[in-house]
Amino acid sequence: MAKYRRKPIPVYLTYGTAPYIDWGENQPALETFQAGRSFTIGDFDISSFTIPHDATDPVGYTLSAQGIKIAVATDLGYVTDSLRVHMRASDLVILESNHDLEMLRIGPYPWSVKQRVMGRRGHLSNEVAAGFIENDLDSRVSTLILGHISEHNNHPELVRHSAMKALHGRTLFTRLVVAEPGVQSEVFEY
Repeated sequence: MAKYRRKPIPVYLTYGTAPYIDWGENQPALETFQAGRSFTIGDFDISSFTIPHDATDPVGYTLSAQGIKIAVATDLGYVTDSLRVHMRASDLVILESNHDLEMLRIGPYPWSVKQRVMGRRGHLSNEVAAGFIENDLDSRVSTLILGHISEHNNHPELVRHSAMKALHGRTLFTRLVVAEPGVQSEVFEY
């Protein structure tokens, strides 16, 4: 009797990113797509959108299934109009809150790295993430997860304080979760 062999689960990445990944001898099955395109994997409808970062062809994602929408945006230098549009009508949002500007300024990184992190193709500061929360976070968002927090240039309590201040005064019923570096988060079920 022939042994059942499962088809390998592919890694999905953009056409622009694919040539720059050196997998060595362990290259997985790959599925490439054009940045900004939508596709389906199983029950999930996935939309990609271009983000500003100093990588080759980086994207954020929204995943939708059974009336639930999740948006993921990390590694971006600023909040784009496209990001605002794609984040709309999400139930759960994962957003970067990478660094505290003052900690970054006085922190251990060389000046060139600090400039890169603070640049328009770098990472979101607590201040910029809070601005998005205060002005653009959709009222449908029931859970906001702030992550990709720098271990050297930020602290989870600074992230929490900045985000809570931004949420204060808004009539949102949004649960705030700060995803701490090196700590497994809870499982979110919808």
